[in-house]
Amino acid sequence: MKRIVWLLIVLGVVLAACAAPTPQVVKETVVVPQTKVVEKVVEQTKVVEKVVTVTPAPTVPAKVTHIRFTLDFAIQGPQAPFLVALDKGYFAEEGLSVVLDRGLGSADAVTKIASGVYQMGYADINTLMEFNVKNPDKALQVVAIVLDRAPFSVLTLKGRGIEKPKDLEGKKLGAPAGDAPRRLFPVFAKAAGIDATKVTWVTMDVPLREPTLIKGDVDAITGFYFTAFLNLTANKVPASDIIAFQYSDYGLDLYGNGVMASPAWIEKNPDAVRAFLRGLVKGWKDTIANPDEAIAILLKREPLLDKDVEKQRLLLAIQNNMLTPDVKKNGFGGVVLERLAKAIDAVAAGFELPSKPDAAKLFTDKYLPPQADRMPPVK
Repeated sequence: MKRIVWLLIVLGVVLAACAAPTPQVVKETVVVPQTKVVEKVVEQTKVVEKVVTVTPAPTVPAKVTHIRFTLDFAIQGPQAPFLVALDKGYFAEEGLSVVLDRGLGSADAVTKIASGVYQMGYADINTLMEFNVKNPDKALQVVAIVLDRAPFSVLTLKGRGIEKPKDLEGKKLGAPAGDAPRRLFPVFAKAAGIDATKVTWVTMDVPLREPTLIKGDVDAITGFYFTAFLNLTANKVPASDIIAFQYSDYGLDLYGNGVMASPAWIEKNPDAVRAFLRGLVKGWKDTIANPDEAIAILLKREPLLDKDVEKQRLLLAIQNNMLTPDVKKNGFGGVVLERLAKAIDAVAAGFELPSKPDAAKLFTDKYLPPQADRMPPVK
């Protein structure tokens, strides 16, 4: 009897064990924004936490604006701020997809921007003054000045009978058709006392300008000082044999190249304009702070350029045309209104324009970053 009772007790224990509920395992995943994923495993009353670190996805701009941008000329040292901003991703960080093309002179760049081939571009503000007066329905507006002092010059060589600007009368001058200093020669002529009608012009492609002077096919050339001077020395012309008449030495305190677009496009895309200028200011600062890096970036785009020549060209532009007293005081991109008004008067007189450009329509600073953000880097 006792054996039967014992067997019944054992059987009850076994049946109770079989009937007990299987422990429930619940796996719960909780996502913590940007930095952690926490996995919790709950088994009855025991909680196990596993922390996994994940890399946040890069911030992607909600909207990307595509901009086709033309430079004024061939890609050289002084154009480095644009290339640096593009290469280092400053435009992309601002939600812009920018395509930079070389230019064929400021007159050509202005025409192509006005016709809609490019949304924005880089060209001479003085060339734009003439264009806006003659084409009021296609007028463009400058939103930032990059070359605070215009680098316009006439260059000749010793032995050509030209010792002073007046000696250019009766001579042959050479330049590409769209060359800004050529377009502005009447303004220089008026300031320097030259009869511009007594000068004969010879037109050639950009690569032939300096060789044409060296060969003696022309007596002088016009060009940006930092471009033409270094092109001559690169062609084995001794620096001591070069005679240069810089427009700024004859009372022409002109602004140079700036970023421009049509007012209609600017009005439609104000945030894109601001974004472009923020990116460009970063590229400008980096170029000034580290010219060697800027030239290395330039050579990625144009590997056949001479590194040493382009660095010299960039340093000349920084010293003479970018980091002027006005820029050191007021920062990148802006203008002094009184100085701009005098420049407009000189250009209007030199070109004998029927009217003067409206300064407020010609230039605006409303899209520039705050002044503190566009001051030159301190070395």
